[in-house]
Amino acid sequence: MKRVTAALAILLLAGPPARAFTVEVKDTSGESVADAVVYAVPLGADGAALREPPPTAIDQIDKEYVPYVTAVRVGTRVSFPNRDQIRHHVYSFSEAKTFEIPLYQGTPREAVLFDAPGVVVLGCNIHDWMKAYVFVTESPYFSVTDGEGRAILGDLPARGYRFEVWHPRLKGPPSATATEVSVGDPARETVTIVIDQKQVWRPRRAPGAGDATYR
Repeated sequence: MKRVTAALAILLLAGPPARAFTVEVKDTSGESVADAVVYAVPLGADGAALREPPPTAIDQIDKEYVPYVTAVRVGTRVSFPNRDQIRHHVYSFSEAKTFEIPLYQGTPREAVLFDAPGVVVLGCNIHDWMKAYVFVTESPYFSVTDGEGRAILGDLPARGYRFEVWHPRLKGPPSATATEVSVGDPARETVTIVIDQKQVWRPRRAPGAGDATYR
């Protein structure tokens, strides 16, 4: 009997079990939106013990940043390995993080610490079309939508959340997409959020390897 009582006490202290929750992001025409950051903000005090975020990497492959959109929590260190056989020059002038990694090949010795929330736009001084985004959030619950417009947020303790969406083409602030959901309700394990998109100009990629201007 004592063992049962002790086990029950542990379960009560642990709180409700965590679960995965799926968010689908679509545009106003009903099309699925890839590369959208979905993050959940707990309603009220969270109380979750946050661990130091694990490091991550943004590759440079075939003169493109991979992935195009990366989401990280504040305090994450990001490395920028160059998989190409030419040098790249990574930089950002964004308010949330300004940094520069001059011309290099391979992997820089030091990772970049993203220590403030916000949107960080990446560029390359050598290849104008190379562009990518890092969304830095204070929430520990986030994911990026796949090609089908779906983001799966795992390990969400059962409670109420405000889900918000950010995308490079989002028209308006993420707060305009806010949707409150009670995670743990067996009748609702997914939600669809519709966002309005704007046109964003992107430099044209240089010609292929057979062209004399190829770099």
